Amino acid sequence: MLKIGVLLSGCGVYDGAEIQEAVLSLLAIDQMGAEAVCIGIDAPQHHVVNHVNGEEMPESRNMLVEAARIARGNIQSIEEVVPADIDALVIPGGFGSAKNFTSWAFDGPNATIRPDVKLLLVNLVNIGKPIVALCVSPIVLAKAFEGSSVHASITIGSKHATSPYEISGFEAGLQQTGAETTDCALGSVHVDHVNNIITAPCYMMEATISEIHANIQAAFSALKELLNA
Repeated sequence: MLKIGVLLSGCGVYDGAEIQEAVLSLLAIDQMGAEAVCIGIDAPQHHVVNHVNGEEMPESRNMLVEAARIARGNIQSIEEVVPADIDALVIPGGFGSAKNFTSWAFDGPNATIRPDVKLLLVNLVNIGKPIVALCVSPIVLAKAFEGSSVHASITIGSKHATSPYEISGFEAGLQQTGAETTDCALGSVHVDHVNNIITAPCYMMEATISEIHANIQAAFSALKELLNA
């Protein structure tokens, strides 16, 4: 049975993993007859956000503990996972990718990336195992491969449709890291066949949960093709 890693930055769009994207990814993995391997990080998340009003809360939460809510407790710490354990990796979106995995939310393209996250991503690409990055998570790939011989071709969404974010600004920042960007509308996916990387806009664009479901299904259809190639 194929094993697909799901790298979770916490639990909640504003300070961790985007829950709907994460759950719909887990559903897609199950529907393809594969086993999901949820992966978290045993360290404090950058901060905690009240998802009712968007305000920061005066408390600390652990990324692994929070991500275990999505995984129903069945989760491994990133330090326990090596590329041989999984056949592919999925990174749902959410601000955790820009606050916990990297510091992009604060530093833009000058952001740092957690060494443990970078190591896993670089090792996977080096042995040709596919990575699916949803929503804002392509920034994690861009930082992981910055300064290397890997020039990922990715999408962060479309400048030609409604988005709550400045897509052109994200594209410019990604290009500063050495990544190549392509405009991709909601529902479509971009496949970098050289590096076996699949990216999909998801909630980088204004979208309903049904549209997110369709976009993730498209990403997993592309993943099946890579795995069967």
